[in-house]
Amino acid sequence: MEMVKATCFALALASCAWAADFSLAIGNPVAVALPNGIVKKDIGLAVRAESCADPAKAQLSGTAEGIENGVRRSVPLRVVPAATPGAYAVLHDWPPQGVWVLNLTGHCGSSTASAIVAIGTNGLFIRESSKFFPRAATAAEVESVLTNLRGAQ
Repeated sequence: MEMVKATCFALALASCAWAADFSLAIGNPVAVALPNGIVKKDIGLAVRAESCADPAKAQLSGTAEGIENGVRRSVPLRVVPAATPGAYAVLHDWPPQGVWVLNLTGHCGSSTASAIVAIGTNGLFIRESSKFFPRAATAAEVESVLTNLRGAQ
């Protein structure tokens, strides 16, 4: 009996060590089922809380950070919970002109994760230029992605 308990404990410990940490994943707007009243064309991207023990309690917020006509701006984003717990639609609230990144922060219990999502000149997100963190992104990290994106355009 002690051997069974020891084996179960070892397996439980190993599975905890291999468990993924809370993170955010981004996707195309078509990847999210929306509540009534939200139109797909109004969505900039879909975000999903990954490895959250209770996805229904996950929270997501964000701002669009950009440079428009040479002026640094910050625009609050509207984040709409989708039909699937832990999935969200981020509405396209940033202006069409300028260079923009989305600074998204998610919370799941005591865990925090973030994403800095680069936006291309076409208004669509650029997955390859986006950065993901197992914590809140710093202002310096947001500025770095914005500066790199500005230099690339």
